[in-house]
Amino acid sequence: MQKIKISAVSYTNTLPFLQGIKSSPIIDEIDLTVDFPAECARKVIQDEVDLGIIPIAALIDIPNYRIITDYCIGSVGAVDSVFIFADKPIEDIKTLRLDKESRTSNGLARILLKYFWKIEVEIITEGDADAYVLIGDRTFGKKDTVNYVYDLGHYWMEYTGLPFAYAVWASNKVLPEGFIATFNKALADGISHPADVISALPPIANFDYKYYLTQSLNFHLDTKKRKAIDKYLELFQSL
Repeated sequence: MQKIKISAVSYTNTLPFLQGIKSSPIIDEIDLTVDFPAECARKVIQDEVDLGIIPIAALIDIPNYRIITDYCIGSVGAVDSVFIFADKPIEDIKTLRLDKESRTSNGLARILLKYFWKIEVEIITEGDADAYVLIGDRTFGKKDTVNYVYDLGHYWMEYTGLPFAYAVWASNKVLPEGFIATFNKALADGISHPADVISALPPIANFDYKYYLTQSLNFHLDTKKRKAIDKYLELFQSL
């Protein structure tokens, strides 16, 4: 039987999923790689893998994508790893540098600037800027070192009243129902004890892994998060 190729994200927020996958019999049925979010999306879009945890902005580039599990990387309010960091108050910024590792968070920042804060800024990808998007493990412990910090999960909820799903498990083809059921169970098992991954992580000053994994993140892809995905994609395509 040909193994199903999977790309997962290499950030801490995905480790609970990975521990479930690696402890499940499903590990013998898959070829697993880990990548940063944009590369994970590229592999699914280019059909280099069959399944990945896909940043939601990339869903529009996957014809007939299928969200195959009940789980996601999400938050209900502040997520503590998706930020705009700024040298000045948000209403005063003129330039925003995007994060090369995540199209979804870049889009979220632009949506909030346009529709929530209602300001126009110059978007750049290189060089100095008044503010910049930064996501994932590179943000850990950084909040106290920056003048102005804007958690995008918090401001999305303030704007829409909805939680957010940053990435979902999506395939670019029909996968066997038996595989999906076993994979779903593996994910459920992994997120049932997320703090177990902490012992293998390097300590970081001013960052609480346990709070992040058990409180900031919310892994359940419920109806409200699905509604948030639809809302985000509508706004993202209007930019």
